[in-house]
Amino acid sequence: MTKTLILIPARMASTRLPGKPLADINGLPMICHVVDRARESGIGEPVVATDTQEIIDAVEAHGARAVMTREDHESGSDRIWEAVEAVDPNGKAETIINVQGDLPTIEADVIRQSVLPLENPDVDIATLATEITLEHERTNPNVVKAIGTPIAENRLRALYFSRATAPHGDGPLYHHIGLYAYRRSSLEKFVSLPPSTLEQREKLEQLRALENSMRIDIELVRSVPLGVDTPEDLERAKKHLSGNNS
Repeated sequence: MTKTLILIPARMASTRLPGKPLADINGLPMICHVVDRARESGIGEPVVATDTQEIIDAVEAHGARAVMTREDHESGSDRIWEAVEAVDPNGKAETIINVQGDLPTIEADVIRQSVLPLENPDVDIATLATEITLEHERTNPNVVKAIGTPIAENRLRALYFSRATAPHGDGPLYHHIGLYAYRRSSLEKFVSLPPSTLEQREKLEQLRALENSMRIDIELVRSVPLGVDTPEDLERAKKHLSGNNS
C-alpha cells in the first residue's frame, strides 16, 4: 500500500456538546479513542487536525501527533488539506483518510475498508455506506442517503447523495457514512473548487466532487459507527466502550 495518512479533524465548537473532543469516555478524551481506532487499523499514521491547543495537548499526552490549523475553515476538507501540507510537505503520502473526530466507536476494520475502492485507479474518492434497516431512517433528512449503481459485491459507484428518501421504488436505501479516503491529488483538486450548486442546496460537501466529474465509489459495510453529538450520544458511547478501554 502507498503511504497513507489518517487525518482526524477536531474542533471544540459544538452547540449541543461543548468541548466535545475532550469529553471524558471511561477516563480518556473522546478524541484519543478515535486516535486509538485509527492506530488499530494499521494502515497509516493518525494525525489530529485542530484549532485548539487543549486538544493538541491531550493528543500529545496520549502519544499521538496533532497539528494546529486555522480557525476560519469553511469545511472539514479544507482543514484536512492544510494539515496534510503541514505534516507531509514533500508529498510522500499518496492516500489521505478523513476520519471524523466524533466517532469513538468506529471499528478499525471499517477504516481499513474505506480505502478498498481506491484499488481502481479511476476512482478519485472512496467512502462508505450501509443498508438502512430502520424504517424511520428512510425519511429522516439527517440520515444522508447514498445513491449509486452496483459495480461489484459490496461496491457502488456514487451517482448522488441526498437528504431526501431516494431512490424511489422498491429496493434498499443506503445510509452514507461520512468517512472519506482521497488520493492526495484528488483532495488537492477538491479543495480548489468553489462550492457547487447542489452542494449548497443539499448542504452536502461531497456533491461538489460529483458536480465536477470526480468519481466517488462506495464500499458497503455492515453498520454505522455512533457519532457523538449530544450528551445522550456520549452516554451511549461510554456504555459501548466500557469493555474496550485499554
